[in-house]
Amino acid sequence: MSGFASLRLTLSAALLGALIYSPLVMAQSAAAPAQSVTLGPSGLPLPRFVSLKSGRVNSRVGPGVNYSVDWMYMKPGLPMEIIQEFDTWRRVRDADGSEGWINQSLLSGRRTAIVAPWQRGKDARVNLLDDPAKDAGVIAILEPGVMGTIQSCDGQWCEMTFDGHTGWLAQSLVWGAYPGEKVKN
Repeated sequence: MSGFASLRLTLSAALLGALIYSPLVMAQSAAAPAQSVTLGPSGLPLPRFVSLKSGRVNSRVGPGVNYSVDWMYMKPGLPMEIIQEFDTWRRVRDADGSEGWINQSLLSGRRTAIVAPWQRGKDARVNLLDDPAKDAGVIAILEPGVMGTIQSCDGQWCEMTFDGHTGWLAQSLVWGAYPGEKVKN
């Protein structure tokens, strides 16, 4: 066999190997996020979204009543992201990025969300739509920072209720559901 034919055979084998190997790597990469769910001591995933049960909830600097109160939340239903667990205490993060510890008895699994909190104070509006489609009719116009209840999310769209008005928002516009997460409240 000539050197040129040998080189062509080697390159063909390398190309074939790359073509076979690439889909396997991509399939493993696509499956990786589903396998990388971290479970907390409670057996529930971390991080995850919850909401506040009552209108007076203390956020403490540490996991216990002996730690000082850093912040008091006054809005029932406010969405929180649990990022850590210790005994009956949950380290949470709010939509502004503030963190603290709240007793689990003051948290609910009911899902709520805030519309585009990163746009608060800007001249921006978000349309609440009558169908999960960009060209759907507008039910209401929402200001960034308004809070609503999640009815469901399919990974791209969330059906939410705001003061009696139920409609659809792109999931990327809410803080209270992860990108691609499916939610049924």
